[in-house]
Amino acid sequence: MAAFDIFLSLAIPILILTHLLVAPYTKVEESFNIQATHDILVYGTPTTDIYQRLSSRYDHFDFPGAVPRTFIGPVILAGISQPIIALVGFQYAQLIVRGLLGLFNAGALLVFKANVERAFGRPTARWYALLQLGQFHIIFYASRTLPNMFAFSLTTLAFSQLMGEPDEKKRVWRYRLAIGNLTMATAVFRSELAILLVTTTLYGLVRSHISLRGIIPTFIVFFLMSLWLTVPVDSYFWQKPLWPELWGFYYNAILGSSSEWGVSPWHYYFTSAIPKILTNPLSTVFLIPYALWNEGTRNKALPLVIPSLLFVAIYSLQPHKEARFIFYIAPPLTATAALAANYIFTRRSKSATFLLASVAVVGSVLVSFSISAAMLLISSLNYPGGEALSELRKLVTSSSSPDLQTVTVHTDVLSCMTGVTLFGQHPYYPNDLRPANEITFNYDKTEDENTLRSPPFWEKFDYVLAEDPTKVIGSWETVGVVEGFAGVELIRPNKPLGGDIETGQDKVFGRGALIRRVRDTVRALTGGWWVGPRMEPKIHMLRKMREGKARRAVKE
Repeated sequence: MAAFDIFLSLAIPILILTHLLVAPYTKVEESFNIQATHDILVYGTPTTDIYQRLSSRYDHFDFPGAVPRTFIGPVILAGISQPIIALVGFQYAQLIVRGLLGLFNAGALLVFKANVERAFGRPTARWYALLQLGQFHIIFYASRTLPNMFAFSLTTLAFSQLMGEPDEKKRVWRYRLAIGNLTMATAVFRSELAILLVTTTLYGLVRSHISLRGIIPTFIVFFLMSLWLTVPVDSYFWQKPLWPELWGFYYNAILGSSSEWGVSPWHYYFTSAIPKILTNPLSTVFLIPYALWNEGTRNKALPLVIPSLLFVAIYSLQPHKEARFIFYIAPPLTATAALAANYIFTRRSKSATFLLASVAVVGSVLVSFSISAAMLLISSLNYPGGEALSELRKLVTSSSSPDLQTVTVHTDVLSCMTGVTLFGQHPYYPNDLRPANEITFNYDKTEDENTLRSPPFWEKFDYVLAEDPTKVIGSWETVGVVEGFAGVELIRPNKPLGGDIETGQDKVFGRGALIRRVRDTVRALTGGWWVGPRMEPKIHMLRKMREGKARRAVKE
């Protein structure tokens, strides 16, 4: 069965990279880290005229966000990806950067799996891998440049040390390593992980796994190391004395300003987020409760479940809630579910109850993979801004007039929120080795409402990516539209086929056109029936109509 174990291990990074390739664009929550990585790669880290050079080039001076974020993640990604990008070309830079983050998190999950095998045995590790691979959100977000996913590898490595260790000296050492990882994750990437650090520490003290004598020095050393890492680096990039996560803690916990982004009921994490993150329908309602109830698995499960659920319970006091804020608990809860799944499956021949339960568990794994595949398809349709930018660049460069040298494009808020990044805007050529006939694209991301209502503002643009064309002032023509996911539709045979993608409306580009073709092909085979994604226009690609000028990027 060694081949099967190798397959399960390889499947984790392969599936993460597959999700990256299927959905290569990013959303607004990921924008700071992806833009910062781009700027470090392209502009470097100046040592003279630092403020002037950073402030005039780096994106975060124009778009700082609600609170300053750390540059530690972007610095690491840029440093490691730079030689790879130099080898394969900057056009793949965003994929490479995100792929590296995905591989970091895959590596942490593999370490966790190895420790599950060490502590609980190989069969449990196999169940862990199967359950983990079926979790859409963890696999999908592993390569996304959210602050949470930079912290995820550290918290996963921390939890990997909390599983059964009979030797007292090794157990203390493992707990100290877990506390060190959680301290760094808290101080550098996500301040709310202080709660997880506290719950993990308290559990270790209560169960006598570690003493204060072992905790305090470990915490101090790793905390000072973290400050020594983040404060100088972030003070340099932000050009002011700064510890970003202290600002984040003040903004969220003291001011309570995160509630401006929405408020959820106190039970949201338990009733909605955790079942969604774990994906498998049996994990929350049966496997995890069974692992805690059953004497054969309870003591193994408690170090994984108690700190995790205490963290979620305390964090639920924060009014603004998002599933990504608690992604860290997925590996330990999944390992807990794996304990129960293995216990049940190894006893399938002992009684009809265990046999039926085993069939249900195997079936739930298959159901989880089906759910995850469907969610990947749907999620890949949620990045119309990235698609529109890519399609516009191809449209302009493939059919432009020979004398066209520069194209100026305005991207609206929705475009920037759903996939427009600096990687997609600016191909980078080292040492100014730009091809002689390469078109230069200049982009504008103005959001000020007063400016957008000024007619002269729009005169300087050749193209606009806009959610609502009626808000774009002047004479414009729509050259295409990019659609996005708008729910699931059921089409009956009495509705005519959609026909050509240009029929009755502007030409549809990107995945919306692909969905239309697939839909019409399926309906032709099923007698007119179709169940699938419903798409609607999201981003309109507009071209300026200039009288008496031949400056058009697309031939009539």
